[in-house]
Amino acid sequence: VQLQASGGGVVQAGGSLRLSCAASGRTVSSYVMGWFRQAPGKDREVVASIRWSPPTTFVADSVKGRFTISRDSAKKNVYLQMNSLEPEDTAVYYCAAKHHAATSYDYWGQGTLVTVSS
Repeated sequence: VQLQASGGGVVQAGGSLRLSCAASGRTVSSYVMGWFRQAPGKDREVVASIRWSPPTTFVADSVKGRFTISRDSAKKNVYLQMNSLEPEDTAVYYCAAKHHAATSYDYWGQGTLVTVSS
C-alpha cells in the first residue's frame, strides 16, 4: 500500500484544515487507516483512525470534538477534517495503514506539516 498525504499548511488559531491521504496499491477494504502526528520534541501520537469496512472510527481525546476522520471508498482516500485548530496542534501529520488484524502500522506516507499560529 502506498500512501500520499497532503493538505498541510499554515493557519491561524481557530481555523480549519483538511488533510487528505490517498491510498494506492492493494485493496484497502480490510485495512485500518490512521492519522498520526509528531510535534517538535515530542513522541508521535495517534490522532484518529478508521477501519475501512465496516467504517468504525477512533478519535483521540485530545482532538475529540474538533477533528473528524472519514473515508471515500471510490477514491480510496482518507480525510482528517481539523476544526478549531490550536497552536498545540502544530506538528507533522502522517497517514498510515495496517491490516485490521495487525498490531502495528506497516505502511506510512510522507508527513505533511501543519502550523497553527496564535
